[in-house]
Amino acid sequence: MNYEDYFRRQLDGLRREGRYRVFADLERKVGAFPKATHHSPSGQREVSVWCSNDYLGMGQHPKVLAAMHEALDRCGAGAGGTRNIAGTNHYHILLEQELADLHGKQSALLFNSGYVSNWTTLSTLAARMPGCIIFSDELNHASMIEGMRHSRCETQVFRHNDVADLRSKLADVDRSVPKLIAFESVYSMDGDIAPISEICDAADEFNALTYLDEVHAVGLYGPRGGGISDREGLSQRLTVIEGTLAKAFGVIGGYITGSHTVCDFVRSFASGFIFSSALPPAVAAGALTSIRHLKASSAERERHQDRVATLRRRLDEAGVNHMDNPSHIVPVMVRDPVLCKQISDVLLDRYGIYVQPINYPTVPRGTERLRITPSPHHTDADIEALVAALSEIWAEVGLAQAA
Repeated sequence: MNYEDYFRRQLDGLRREGRYRVFADLERKVGAFPKATHHSPSGQREVSVWCSNDYLGMGQHPKVLAAMHEALDRCGAGAGGTRNIAGTNHYHILLEQELADLHGKQSALLFNSGYVSNWTTLSTLAARMPGCIIFSDELNHASMIEGMRHSRCETQVFRHNDVADLRSKLADVDRSVPKLIAFESVYSMDGDIAPISEICDAADEFNALTYLDEVHAVGLYGPRGGGISDREGLSQRLTVIEGTLAKAFGVIGGYITGSHTVCDFVRSFASGFIFSSALPPAVAAGALTSIRHLKASSAERERHQDRVATLRRRLDEAGVNHMDNPSHIVPVMVRDPVLCKQISDVLLDRYGIYVQPINYPTVPRGTERLRITPSPHHTDADIEALVAALSEIWAEVGLAQAA
């Protein structure tokens, strides 16, 4: 077998389908977000970023940066190892306490990313419960799916946000069998929100554990930024709440929160935790400061929602089709992978606007889109520039009539 030739042919297939991913070489500019410098073979230019998951711009907040500088000066660069071999720094302990408090839980456990926290926790919990059956929303994130696969447990997929279908599947399983329901609060591509209370009702009735991914909601919703479960007063009804430090909190890392016993169970049995080096202390310090700030300040969340509402209104007025949902995620639908990439390229090259195209397998074929995420730092002028650019492109490619 010619291995290099095989790899090339597979990559060529992605290019033909319009699914080959090209990374934009961006240099974020502290104090100027959402502006960034785009590096390309033709040179450098300033662009406006419209697809960042640093939803509130906390990655440049002065308090966060100061905390990271201080921790770097005090503790050095790395953590020094895994958590049980010299890698547990006092900042880790403080951050876990802060996260437990954020979600009204007894305990929390840090991981190196949200992907790792999902993969590790779901695989460990399910695999260690004999005969466990996982009930998974059909649109769950890839990290959750990988965790379920790695557990080697039976997984039953229920229709997206369909509690009746979930209940039907739960009813077919003996009450004594261990069961775990895994779902998200805000779904990152369509921006819709799970019926958390109804899912908890089903879990109570059929004796199931609940696992809620709040990755795209923490920091953004609830009186203190604890997510949708916080906003709706449901945190105590959930067995595990998982989140990230890499989106609204602006740093990097993942975590779970739950009872002392559940978190200790994962800490003690999960290879993805036991054998991974700990987060650098400066990262933990930055996340700690970001969480504390957003617990006390609602200004960022209020401005964020205002920007989302303003963009949606202007897109409607301009006739640019976008998916309606109750969250901060604004999917502008294109429904063609090649055209989606083309529009993204035109936005960047002609208008200095960066929005990454979203294609299969991130979304189903035929639902390709530009996933736009307004931030509190996008001005009215930024919004007008984006809408004007999309309007011109939509007219050029014929999407205005199709909408």
